[in-house]
Amino acid sequence: MSEQVRGRAEGSGRGRPDGCRQALSAAYDTALLDLDGVVYAGGRAIEHAVASLTAARAGGMHLAYVTNNAARTPQAVADQLSGFGLPTTAEDVITSAQAVARLISEQVPAGSRVLVIGGEGLRVALRERGLTPVDSADDGPAAVVQGYDPSLDWERLAEAAYAVQRGVPWFASNTDLTIPKERGIAPGNGALVEVVRIAAGGAPQVAGKPQPPMHRETVLRTGARRPLVVGDRLDTDIEGAWNGGVDSLLVLTGVTTPAELLAAPPEHRPTYVDADLRGLLRPQPEVAADGTGFGCGGWRAEAADGRLALAGAGEPLDGLRALCAAAWTAAGEGSYPADTANALALLGM
Repeated sequence: MSEQVRGRAEGSGRGRPDGCRQALSAAYDTALLDLDGVVYAGGRAIEHAVASLTAARAGGMHLAYVTNNAARTPQAVADQLSGFGLPTTAEDVITSAQAVARLISEQVPAGSRVLVIGGEGLRVALRERGLTPVDSADDGPAAVVQGYDPSLDWERLAEAAYAVQRGVPWFASNTDLTIPKERGIAPGNGALVEVVRIAAGGAPQVAGKPQPPMHRETVLRTGARRPLVVGDRLDTDIEGAWNGGVDSLLVLTGVTTPAELLAAPPEHRPTYVDADLRGLLRPQPEVAADGTGFGCGGWRAEAADGRLALAGAGEPLDGLRALCAAAWTAAGEGSYPADTANALALLGM
């Protein structure tokens, strides 16, 4: 990582969104892209995603797809992306299944049986690490692992609970509580992990974002020197970037709302904010301190008397960036503004 980018990573996203004079695709060598809510939602490509990523790659940026969804194999994900018009190989895809398989392999003997509560992506990743997937708590597993699988039923969750109750080490690919789908927000793997926890107690070791095993897996597989994490979730993508000491871009095409962004604690504050993946192709505007407030584009935001005040006109995203600076700074001074609705309404958010 260059010293210029390293400096931003270590201090960015804390008091205000950063600016960048270059297009982000030129300032960073690799985009570590989340999939659900960033590139696609279910089986549909998100608007502007394909064109933006095609342009970023044509300009020299390496694209790596980093997903907490452990259901499918990297090849299946690559095939879907290629079908959208984004030529992709399995080597371009890093999954939480790969990260958790490595984590398990470091703690159990080679060839061990692992009870799998998840999809084919998890089974393939375990086999690649020399482990043997099994389906029952009575098969003598050395570990039990949970990963997202939309076809999961009660019997599979019960098998996990039986194994955990017997003291078998418990792992989870990720603990995302929700997942974006075409029809809305659906329960994610974390919701199913909670089902097992309620039945059996304890807590699993977690490999996926924002935990360090996922960042380690990504670095090992991509060799990125100046990575930019691109995601739609504060508690996985952005916190994972924070934990890894790298910069991040939040796109507002998935689960995070503007109100949630304003209320974000330091570890959930992205370096940059944009509407969608077109943000990779353009510079990011500076957010400047302006007396007791902050300005960006034609907007000025200030936190006072427990609320956010916004004035001006222009690009709504610039107004949101100014509001982030005002809200995050006020929170750092111990007076987070509770009333943000009126300011966001001015932006149509």
